[in-house]
Amino acid sequence: MSDVKTIKPKELAKIHEKQGVKLIDVRTPAEFREIHAPIAVNIPLDKLDAKHIQERQNGNGAEPVYVICQSGNRSTRACQKLIEAGITNVVSVEGGTSAWDQLGLPVNRGKKTISLERQVRIAAGFLVLTGALLGMFVNPWFSGLSAFVGAGLMFAGITDTCGMALLLAKMPWNQVSDNKQKQCHV
Repeated sequence: MSDVKTIKPKELAKIHEKQGVKLIDVRTPAEFREIHAPIAVNIPLDKLDAKHIQERQNGNGAEPVYVICQSGNRSTRACQKLIEAGITNVVSVEGGTSAWDQLGLPVNRGKKTISLERQVRIAAGFLVLTGALLGMFVNPWFSGLSAFVGAGLMFAGITDTCGMALLLAKMPWNQVSDNKQKQCHV
């Protein structure tokens, strides 16, 4: 795995004031709608197309592509995806949108939503509880549901990829109609 370059939000804001930057927010459209840096455009991680971004760089690759998410995890994965596709000048924003907002940098706020990370915790907890209760009161074989979710959480922790998050990101409540959001045409 390649090392991903990072930048602090304040430093990125200063660079943007001087010369403008391309900032890609890889969160779900609903998360983006809730709060985002005004300089960001939304390309959800599952729709990130490295070839499209590479074409927009005019082939020189000298101009950095900055990537942001909620806390830094998804943006690091996005940067790794871009690096693997041959775009080497990519930078992840440390601490993500949370750090950007906490530093008092400008943000656009919209309709509140539940973050993808919280949705995963809620869904996993619900499935574990359901499996345990069904295992106790209906049939012991239902305990396998809890074991399956536990194994999935371990796999997510070890590999730093979460199938449940990828699935939840595609759910209708995590989508926003195209005319309600600023999407990327970077």
